[in-house]
Amino acid sequence: MRRYGKNPDEDDIRHRPNPKGSRPRTNIRPKHEDASEGMVLTVDRGRLTCLVGDRAVTAMKARELGRKAAVVGDRVSLVGDLSGAKDTLARIVRIEPRTSVLRRTADDDDPYERVIVANADQLAIVTALADPEPRPRLIDRALVAAYDGGLEPLLVLTKSDLASPEPLLETYRPLGVRYVVTRHDELAGGADAERVRALLEGRTTAFVGHSGVGKTTLVNSLVADDRQRITGLVNAVTGRGRHTTVSALALPLAKAEGWVVDTPGIRSFGLAHIDPSRVILAFPDLVPGTENCPRACSHDEPDCALDAWVAEGHADPTRLVSLRRLLATRERHEGD
Repeated sequence: MRRYGKNPDEDDIRHRPNPKGSRPRTNIRPKHEDASEGMVLTVDRGRLTCLVGDRAVTAMKARELGRKAAVVGDRVSLVGDLSGAKDTLARIVRIEPRTSVLRRTADDDDPYERVIVANADQLAIVTALADPEPRPRLIDRALVAAYDGGLEPLLVLTKSDLASPEPLLETYRPLGVRYVVTRHDELAGGADAERVRALLEGRTTAFVGHSGVGKTTLVNSLVADDRQRITGLVNAVTGRGRHTTVSALALPLAKAEGWVVDTPGIRSFGLAHIDPSRVILAFPDLVPGTENCPRACSHDEPDCALDAWVAEGHADPTRLVSLRRLLATRERHEGD
């Protein structure tokens, strides 16, 4: 080791060049005016498959986006290799503002919310009438998430060949939720699939439901061969062949304009991220009645002004019952 005296001069000290260069740092980011527009089809361990034109392009998030993450349904801007060829990688440099978000938490005491789908117009809540039995608490929670995220709910009741839909519909008619009833043996390209398709035309619809309700069967009947085509493109680009229900996947609606987003089967739908005060916005006929409510009213307490509002005939009493049932879903687990 070379040692210097107490007073080394300039010639004794070796100056190392700056390995990072001498260019000063700047906060000015490139505008990427030549970026191409795309839509996120699926996300797999940090790699995003985007539809750019008619090509499935694998991309990663650019560093300048920081912690902001893109999800299925996001409209994004991309630069880099957009050929879609194997082993190529583009960069997502912009995420456009979202018109809606479907979010959930793992459970009600989990502070971490997960955005499942962005920019969907509609949430199709698929539930079987039998085998497995309906889970109204899970339906209620999905409804709350839809109202909170700006999506219009659609109730899809399957397997009506096994049980009547009437008992369940009696619960949800007061909410004014649109619904469609299907038979299990009519989903695969039959008349029921066409009736569902008519309700999806011109929209982006996210499908949710727990395992065994027939969600994937229904989705496959609505997208025809496009599921296999896009899944094939995704696998060709990423080199992976994971099952399509492991993560959300956006697919074009066959025979009509629109998109279908298939999501993995859910066991729970946590609502820890949702402010209960926003749920009432899905009940515009009840909102005026809250003007005389106490501050921070939960709308389910003795001094709530909604009771008098309904008693005076300004709204249907069943609507208030439905509101309070949905608000109560945050207090109970859907399996209760």
